[in-house]
Amino acid sequence: MLALYIVTAVLLLASLVASPSRTRRALVIAWRRFAAIAPAFVVMLVFVALGLYFVPDRLLFGALAPESQWAAMGAGLGVGSVSLMPGFVAFPLCGLLLERGAPYMVLSAFSTTLMMVGIVTLPIEVRYLGLRLSLARNAAGLITAVAVALATGLVFGELL
Repeated sequence: MLALYIVTAVLLLASLVASPSRTRRALVIAWRRFAAIAPAFVVMLVFVALGLYFVPDRLLFGALAPESQWAAMGAGLGVGSVSLMPGFVAFPLCGLLLERGAPYMVLSAFSTTLMMVGIVTLPIEVRYLGLRLSLARNAAGLITAVAVALATGLVFGELL
């Protein structure tokens, strides 16, 4: 992550050297857009955090590790699609789920939809990308997650 910050800073400095006025204008535009989206994003994060706080761990673990692997995969796809959490929280959570018996296929479905499908963020996405593109992007993410989960199930012998 530090490398990304360094590269960004170097490129910003290069832009300032090449065209200070255009870089300043771009930064002002970026700041205005950030300020416009920040309130909605913060509200969304608060609701998601409250939801995750009030959902007991055993309920989440129970939903993602039931007897039927197909029901568990469906639950993984659903929970991942409506959750909002960063990767540094999601991947350790997947490790805990694995320790508690969740199949790799379910973890794959959960983590892939978590990163690629955003039902909670859809209203913000629609505002910037439009309804059609937002729905297409989420549908493509969901289809990809199903394909990845099935491939993971095949590789780990969970579908045999």
